[in-house]
Amino acid sequence: MDMLGSTMRGSGLAAGLALLVALSGCGDRTVFGQTRADRIAAQENPATIRRAARANSRQSSVLDLFTTDDPNVTLEVNRYLWAASLDVLSFLPVESADPFSGVIQFGYGTPPGGARAYQATVLVQDPALDARSLTVALRTRNGTVDRETQRAIEDAILTRARQLRIRDSNL
Repeated sequence: MDMLGSTMRGSGLAAGLALLVALSGCGDRTVFGQTRADRIAAQENPATIRRAARANSRQSSVLDLFTTDDPNVTLEVNRYLWAASLDVLSFLPVESADPFSGVIQFGYGTPPGGARAYQATVLVQDPALDARSLTVALRTRNGTVDRETQRAIEDAILTRARQLRIRDSNL
């Protein structure tokens, strides 16, 4: 009986200690000389460190609203090429568009005055208004189209993108 009583007292003591440890994490109590708020503030966050270094190195501007600290979130797509692709290929239905990866997937559609249905995928992969920034994959129901047709679509998109940029610069 004496052994059983000491085991029950030991388990009660362990349960009480566990409860005390669990409750010590609640609220704003001091643990290891710091409050919970102090511990959170002392954590090193790479985004906060970069933001503070940037703020110390120069004055902020309105353009800071459009920059992010995460390179996975930055938009690396030329807006004129993006808009021109949608404009030139407007006869095709848009199935999906992802401005973060620069991919526009078009479904099958027939151009005005044409008889053949086309499907296209456009990749805008650079912020520069340049032919290297644009890749167009054009297909028919029978397979890929000839290189001249694909190049004509790319040229039409590049021409329209330049027109859009010129129009915006005249504002």
